[in-house]
Amino acid sequence: MRSLPKTILAGLAGVALLPVAACDRIPVAIGDVNSIIVTADPELWSQAEASLLPALERTVFTVRDEKTFKVTYQTPWEEVWFDLRLFKQQLLIGTESDPWMTDGLARVDEPVTPPQVLQARDVWVRDQLVTMVVLEEEGVSVEAVSEFTSTLAELFDRQYRDWVVARMFITGIDTAQARALEEGFGFSLLVPEVYDYEVRDSVHIFRNDNPDPSELIRQFSITWKSPLPLEPPGESLLEWRARIVEDYYAFPQVVNLENVFEGTETVDGKPAYTIQAVWENPPGEYPAAGPLIVKAIDCPDQDRRYFLDAWLYAPSREKYEYMLQLEEILTSFRCSGSR
Repeated sequence: MRSLPKTILAGLAGVALLPVAACDRIPVAIGDVNSIIVTADPELWSQAEASLLPALERTVFTVRDEKTFKVTYQTPWEEVWFDLRLFKQQLLIGTESDPWMTDGLARVDEPVTPPQVLQARDVWVRDQLVTMVVLEEEGVSVEAVSEFTSTLAELFDRQYRDWVVARMFITGIDTAQARALEEGFGFSLLVPEVYDYEVRDSVHIFRNDNPDPSELIRQFSITWKSPLPLEPPGESLLEWRARIVEDYYAFPQVVNLENVFEGTETVDGKPAYTIQAVWENPPGEYPAAGPLIVKAIDCPDQDRRYFLDAWLYAPSREKYEYMLQLEEILTSFRCSGSR
């Protein structure tokens, strides 16, 4: 990976997140965390948009291609800009002398040394994050902005993932359950306290259907095979899932094989194989569908191959946030030593 310029690293290392005085008297930010309002000189944006927009609006596949962020550009001297300043995520591009940069830079508690990326919180409203690309007065060009494209994409993506995980665990981590799983069954993982848990035969089922199962269901299951199979997981993962669905799930699910993404990885240093695909109800059943993640994780010290299956039902909702949550839970999986 290419090293970031020192000026960029310096700017990110010195992020200032200063509170607003008398914050109880200013409104709370509106909009979604993955909605980014961009402010820049229109001529500059017309040139930079072609490279910056695809990097920020990267797509991921859930049940279809879904944008990770939605970017809205607005010129800073139109009346609507004062309304868009109320959104949670702001990206300002300009020099220190540009008027739309002034309020944000005033909340940075460090010397401004362009070119750099800086961030400040609660500039115009509470619960707001303002990201600023500060350009040199004599260096305003599309090339100067392009230098920060990958930096901005990585920064927004990392902070969004952190927000998703923090939001998932706002009710707390069920540490008592993690200890009970470790002591009783030889594995553990970090699950929010709002998940219901049951064991049916040797299948451990975790489910969160708040606020209403007709609107949102997040569920995952764990079991294992011992002795550890010699053959790689491959197609046997989906065969295993089909048996679990038939015996333990409340309604039938079949895997749509048109969009299947698979590959190897490591989880806690253990070899793992992952498949992401789409489940759907079979023909003749209620028309429901959603994304799934299924993993096989080998724990040689236990002579076990664990199978983990997570699926989501979220009709009429964007699904990327919930997929990140399920992936975070699954990759927190740990197996203990020999039993």
